[in-house]
Parts: sequence; structure tokens; C-alpha cells
Amino acid sequence: MIEFVLDGRSKVNTYVQLIQQVKQALRVGLLTPGDQLPKVRDVAQSLAINPNTVLKAYRELEIEGLVEGRPGVGTFIRRTLAGPSLANQAELREELVAWVHRARAAGLAPEDVTALVETTMRAALAAEASRGETVRAE
Repeated sequence: MIEFVLDGRSKVNTYVQLIQQVKQALRVGLLTPGDQLPKVRDVAQSLAINPNTVLKAYRELEIEGLVEGRPGVGTFIRRTLAGPSLANQAELREELVAWVHRARAAGLAPEDVTALVETTMRAALAAEASRGETVRAE
């Protein structure tokens, strides 16, 4: 089951952060069809947020066809966002974990690591696009 974490410094709305975390979990196979999302009440209590914020996130996910609410039972995953590359992710994740450890050992703060990854990814995707390579849209 997914455990939500909020970034209080983020300018992204709370409900959008919840949506993004569900989508990320779907992309990497942490959530699969049939899995249950945490109950609205539990998420609201653990994050100290209004239950309506959680409901708004779950409703948006339902509109997108990713989840379905079952009255009195809970909210369940309907479909995945994991592509055919999911099988390759375990090895890539191991390499990435090792890289993150090296980056931290080199003195990079978590924010520095995130900035380095994001700027490098943007530059690499831009280079692919300029060469006419296929870039998967997010």
C-alpha cells in the first residue's frame, strides 16, 4: 500500500501531490490493478489535512480512470501506468540507488540531487528531440 508524504515547501497543491504520488507508484509498479488506496480518513489523519483534500485527489484519479471508488469499501486501482519497460526498472533502480549514494557521499543535499537529476533529464530529452529520437510524453 502507498504511504503518502507531503512536501510542505512545495508550491504544488496538496491534492496534486497526492495524485502525483499515486501516478508515480503506478508507473513503477508499486500499485497494480486491484490494490486499495488508503482510506480517506486514514490519509487525512496521518497527514493532518482536510479529508476533502484527499477526496478531491481520489475524485480526480477516478475521473482519469485510474481508480474506482466502491461506497463503503474504499478506493481501488483500476489500471496501471507501467509500460513495457517495467521489467527493466529493477536493474535501473539498483543503479540509481548506487548513484544516489555516491552523490550523497560527494556532499550533495537531497535538493541538489533532485536538481541535478531534473536538469540532466531535461537536457538529455531535449538532445533526443533535436536528434529526432522518440521522446515519451508524460
